[in-house]
Amino acid sequence: MHFDLTEWLNLGLRWLHLTAGIAWIGGSFHFVGLDLRLKKPKPGTAPEGVTGEDWAVHGGGFYHSQKYQTAPEALPEVLHWTKWESYFTWLSGFSLLVLVYYVGARNFLVDPAKANLSGEDATIIGMSALIVGWLFYDLACKSPLGRDNRVLGAVWFAFLLGMAIFLNAIFNSRGAYLHIGAIVGSAMVGNVFFVIIPNQRKVVAALKAGEEPNPALGLAAKQRSLHNNYMTLPVLFIMISHHYPMTYGAERPWLVLALLGGTGVAVRHVFNLRHLGRPTGGAIALAVALALVSVTYVSAEKAGAAKPVSDAKLTYSDVEPIFAKHCIGCHAEHPTNEAFSEPPLGVELDSYDHVHAVTDRIRRVAVDSQTMPLGNATGMTDEERRKLGAWIAQGASQ
Repeated sequence: MHFDLTEWLNLGLRWLHLTAGIAWIGGSFHFVGLDLRLKKPKPGTAPEGVTGEDWAVHGGGFYHSQKYQTAPEALPEVLHWTKWESYFTWLSGFSLLVLVYYVGARNFLVDPAKANLSGEDATIIGMSALIVGWLFYDLACKSPLGRDNRVLGAVWFAFLLGMAIFLNAIFNSRGAYLHIGAIVGSAMVGNVFFVIIPNQRKVVAALKAGEEPNPALGLAAKQRSLHNNYMTLPVLFIMISHHYPMTYGAERPWLVLALLGGTGVAVRHVFNLRHLGRPTGGAIALAVALALVSVTYVSAEKAGAAKPVSDAKLTYSDVEPIFAKHCIGCHAEHPTNEAFSEPPLGVELDSYDHVHAVTDRIRRVAVDSQTMPLGNATGMTDEERRKLGAWIAQGASQ
């Protein structure tokens, strides 16, 4: 019996990451939506200190939520804290980053055509990027920039764009994308761990001591929570982007990331405006425009790159050497690449029948996006890619 510990660990961590992420995001969306929907209670209808309330119906029941801007006069016996969802999301995500991109840096992170990095060098750079990202964001929040969320958001977006350009210049594009997601995700968890929860603990401690809590603590926690709300959809896009090479495989993947990340922010703003009862037309138009620009750019780039090598009819025998040199080291029943014990995604490319069954996928990752071979470790040339693309365009005949 063959037991692949790495694959099972990979699956378990991904499942945990997804489960914890859903719990965290769902809670975040709920509380931000609730906060934005709150209405000031009529005089005499709510306890002292209540600044907003909301009625909702769900699952056959009615719910009445009330918010104390600082805190109630006396703490309830049971007080629910929301923190472990975010912690487990980050811990599982970082573990995946280590397992896939740092342990397997030579295959999944390093691109020899961009920078001659060892796996250890790439790992140090990647981890340093997470630390620098959090420090920049946190210091920006505490600086005068933090007084205006729009200005702060623009500066943070520009920083992430610069990091995306830098990381794409030294890592393979997929690895660069995932690190931007890790930087943003780390900032979000940092908000919970270093600001939101500590501030809430200080408020609770003040109440237990019979002191008046500092309102600034709640305002700072609310600001970071709102930031997390807007960063969520861009992070989710990055989480699924590795399934779509047309995004990170573009000639300027950082531009696609910026456009689709901006689309996510705009979509989140639509929801927040709806919670506030405000018009959403402008935000919807912006989200649609950014999405259309993204699609147009990627499509135009692919069309411009589709240059046939010749008008001659190509057969499988013309492209078989390309598969032998660049593909079957991984995509064979028994891969010779030490990083894989079996063909990735179950795709074998060691015969015409196997190749013919997945020509569309081959075109997407090896011709249109040029993300395969991983890190182009085998040195696949543009001429070989065009030849492969021409054979597929002609019908992939035998």
